Amino acid sequence: MLDYDKEAERYDASRGGEPRAAAAADAVLGLVPEGTRGLLDVACGTGIVTRRLAAARAGMRVIGVDLTPAMARQAAARLPGAVVRADSRRLPFRDGEFGAVCTVWLLHLADGPADVRAVVGECARVLRPGGVYVTTVDKAASHNVGSDIDVVLSTRPPSPVRDAAADVEAHAAAHGLVPAGRGRFTGHGQGRSPRRTIADLRRGWFVTLPPGEPLAEEYAERLARLPDQDRPRPDPVFSLRAFRKPG
Repeated sequence: MLDYDKEAERYDASRGGEPRAAAAADAVLGLVPEGTRGLLDVACGTGIVTRRLAAARAGMRVIGVDLTPAMARQAAARLPGAVVRADSRRLPFRDGEFGAVCTVWLLHLADGPADVRAVVGECARVLRPGGVYVTTVDKAASHNVGSDIDVVLSTRPPSPVRDAAADVEAHAAAHGLVPAGRGRFTGHGQGRSPRRTIADLRRGWFVTLPPGEPLAEEYAERLARLPDQDRPRPDPVFSLRAFRKPG
């Protein structure tokens, strides 16, 4: 697992920057009803997406939440007075406080199904009746674009999938939420090159290939034999699901 305190400084630049953030914000807002007055961005990271959510609709109050201190500091610099440091499993807000809640690139990081259920449950709790919860699903699968890099990585030990769409839908249903739409957006600038993938591998990106272990180095060597070491392969396309709280 990556150390997101250490990742904060390079996070945006290494993950597509403003183009990716714009695509994510547009896709989330496409599932949020017009007239929504309050939106909570859970695990807002550096606030690069949150800022765009806040700027897109006049009159919509947007609050960001993140647990990692360095991430929360960066987000607070982008949205002064609108970022709270808190655990997504125990949100410090009243029941029904927000008309919309989103979790972008969060559920796949959960330690296990119980944590995913807790996060979804908290998002449902702070959502007002009639409000919408929007989340990314199937993140790892989105990165498999059928490239030669994916062929090399296909034989690595599998990681647990915490954000499978069917599982997220089941958790949402258990908390009284009903399906309300789907979306997709391109992760601009996130197409992998072999050299970048090797660097990610060596800093702990792949949880089943711990840096420094022989198996990780074996994969690094295989990736180093691919052609066009600095040519990015196609960008991933991420999936969103929306759920409504009946009211």
